[in-house]
Amino acid sequence: MDFFSMFILFFVFGAVIGSFLNVCVYRIPEKISIVWPPSHCPKCNSKIKWYDNIPILSYIILGAKCRNCKEKISLQYPAVEFLTAALTTLFFFNFGLTTWTFCALFCLYVLIVISFIDLKTYTIPDILSIGLIFFGLAVSFINPAFTGDWLAKFTSSITGASIGFFGSWGLAIFCSALIKKDALGGGDIKLMGAIGALSGCWGMANALMIASIFGLICFGILAALKKTPENGAIPFGPFLSVGLIINLLYPHFNLLLLGV
Repeated sequence: MDFFSMFILFFVFGAVIGSFLNVCVYRIPEKISIVWPPSHCPKCNSKIKWYDNIPILSYIILGAKCRNCKEKISLQYPAVEFLTAALTTLFFFNFGLTTWTFCALFCLYVLIVISFIDLKTYTIPDILSIGLIFFGLAVSFINPAFTGDWLAKFTSSITGASIGFFGSWGLAIFCSALIKKDALGGGDIKLMGAIGALSGCWGMANALMIASIFGLICFGILAALKKTPENGAIPFGPFLSVGLIINLLYPHFNLLLLGV
């Protein structure tokens, strides 16, 4: 199969997965089944036909409106589909068709759902963050971020998870006492545990630094545009997710060592 055919195959696969992730983003916070009922318009409740549910294309063809009630369709839907498609393609070309590729993609998909739920609700569901911790521990023996035999890899994973969770918890308590308000949410603390489980202690520090840089840039842009939230807080989960995604793609990249 030539490069172009592989690109199209991976991109389409990712876009289809992205369509499902949109369902998860909408339904998980509402505690609705992600498999039933079938996709429907949240405004008029009409069932979405298959030809109106084609990732990315249907949004464009329908002019970003429901065919039945003309309610505006959120830009989130094609954005999640395109982002998932692009990153899925990048992961496949980076790792090839390996067992770890599909493990890393599963983590990627969970992180995308976490990010968009956090952006909408300022919360990260435990089923996603805690589930990612256990998944990271379970696949540690094939994780390229760790070295040594299976026991050494598992030890690195569980050490990273422990330091990520308890270290963040302690830091949150200290900073909250210092500034007299919550400095780090419970969902972010559990996500730090997942980052540690999947990328170890150094990877966790790397992800935190990347997240902080992106977070400061985003906050600066919002401040310049005078669009900062009234409480001055922005969700940190998406930035932590960016840090972990970079770790997953490039397990031996370390921002902390660039100046060494």
